[in-house]
Amino acid sequence: MKRKLIDDNSIDSGTRTYSLLVRGPDGSQLKDDNIAEEKAVAMVYNGISHAVMMATPLDLADFALGFSLTEGIIEKPSQLKSVDIVQSDLGYELQMDIASSAFMQLKQRRRQLSGRSGCGICGLESLEAVKPAVEKICRDKSTSENIQLPDYDAVANGIKQLQEQQVLQSQCGAVHASAFVGNDGKIILLREDVGRHNALDKLLGAIAYKKIDKNDGFVVVSSRASYEMVYKTATQSIGTLVAASAPTGMAIDLALEAQMNLIGFVRPGRQLIYCQSDANELSVNS
Repeated sequence: MKRKLIDDNSIDSGTRTYSLLVRGPDGSQLKDDNIAEEKAVAMVYNGISHAVMMATPLDLADFALGFSLTEGIIEKPSQLKSVDIVQSDLGYELQMDIASSAFMQLKQRRRQLSGRSGCGICGLESLEAVKPAVEKICRDKSTSENIQLPDYDAVANGIKQLQEQQVLQSQCGAVHASAFVGNDGKIILLREDVGRHNALDKLLGAIAYKKIDKNDGFVVVSSRASYEMVYKTATQSIGTLVAASAPTGMAIDLALEAQMNLIGFVRPGRQLIYCQSDANELSVNS
């Protein structure tokens, strides 16, 4: 197996050209089309392989940090000392050097994660481990001030820009996106991947790398809001998750526990608010 160390800027474009046959009622013709790439990406910590994900080979350094944070492998970005991206004919290895304290905790976790799809369930050893605990998210922990609900226009603009700025999606389809949207409705960061969880991990990793103030905006995703999408967002103390599609019941329960805002099924002229951080119960504004 051939292996080589590369940097994040020399990774595949995320797409490849494929010749296909376009058939219609009047006949068929050959056409070149862009296809989304999907590669095996191994998460390797201090020389030990921990998980293999299927992902788009873009922004892999962001992916490494975001995955490590949202999976609880590290508690803060500084515990990730370095990331080497190693390419082979089988895919990519993200060879991460993490702090010894984090590595000791990792070795104590008995999880079988090889081949995992990002759902967060495969390999867990008991039903009790399925529903994770989350802490209440506060804008100001000294005063326990809740996160405010984003303005209607900010959410509408965020979803609109998410659709407009998905470069891979416009080229080939088949990919999800996650974006951090400022309170003014303008996208600050956007990441794409064939996996919705991967796109979110990449985004959260980029936010951590760039040290963006999480109070300055909210997360928007192109997919439904699963419980793990809520969990990943909550672990990084981001108080609002906006989804293009619907949340699951477990996602709503987790958002209520974290006292975060959860908005779904966002369409022109309509936004469904499932959870509101700054209110004990949902209420209609007069």
